Amino acid sequence: MFRSTLLYLSNQPRVFRFVRRNRFAKSFASRFVAGEALDDAVAAVKALNARGISASLDLLGESVTNEREARAARDAYLTILDRINETGADANVSVKLTAMGMDISEELCVSIMRDVLERAQRYGTFVRLDMESSAYTERTLRLFEERLYPSFKQHVGIVLQSYLYRTLADVERAVQLKCRVRICKGAYKEPAAVAYPDKKDVDANYVKCMHVLLEQGTYPGIATHDPALIDEAKRFVAEKGIARDRFEFQMLYGVRRDLQDQLVREGYRVRVYVPFGTQWYPYLMRRLAERPANVAFITGNVLREMVGRRR
Repeated sequence: MFRSTLLYLSNQPRVFRFVRRNRFAKSFASRFVAGEALDDAVAAVKALNARGISASLDLLGESVTNEREARAARDAYLTILDRINETGADANVSVKLTAMGMDISEELCVSIMRDVLERAQRYGTFVRLDMESSAYTERTLRLFEERLYPSFKQHVGIVLQSYLYRTLADVERAVQLKCRVRICKGAYKEPAAVAYPDKKDVDANYVKCMHVLLEQGTYPGIATHDPALIDEAKRFVAEKGIARDRFEFQMLYGVRRDLQDQLVREGYRVRVYVPFGTQWYPYLMRRLAERPANVAFITGNVLREMVGRRR
């Protein structure tokens, strides 16, 4: 019922218009979304860079319904890459293939992504292909390996999710390819047929995947706010003598800023995922609806940060 309500609200234009005008709602959203315009996102990146943190910019908006929308998303990402280059910001970009037309035509998606990757290649920067629900996992990895990675090996990488049973095998394949991987737990609501239903199993699989990537992978992104997993990463790299410039921790904009700063002080690399755009309300509502536990996750992490600052 709770999930259905959130999904219903995410698709109500009248509610969206009201929320966008509501000062409290916008204030809450600004904690987790950099703003609606590219200027807002660039300002957020500059603030992160001043704290010694790099960024990955994501223009909000998922599956598009026609070619015009897909090409508009491409043009927006080309502009983002231009701005990153012009400002000298320490940032790259994250994209969702459904926003680039994958549900319309694979050929269209590949053509659009090649345009984006050619721009990234020109600037010597990097594009991360965000992973969506398990319905897209195989298609995303196949398109990456067969159509994009061969031509842009230094400029494109993937995301793998530890709650899927298949992920350890995907990690091992990524190691063979020598491609860059962000490992995360996964945020979508998935059936038990494809994903571990229990958190302890998700965490255990995360640790297995993280160990392989840290020891054998190519500059992996360790994406988590879980202190236990972060501590295990620190322990493992110390035990194996893995240099701190061979990987980075990755976190979400507005979540555990205290922990981000602590890691930087300790000499680790940190990158923050920075979403922005006019679709911030549907984004937040869908993320909460996909896994209602995300409500507790966001609330709990904000409270932990607040308590930590008062000590």
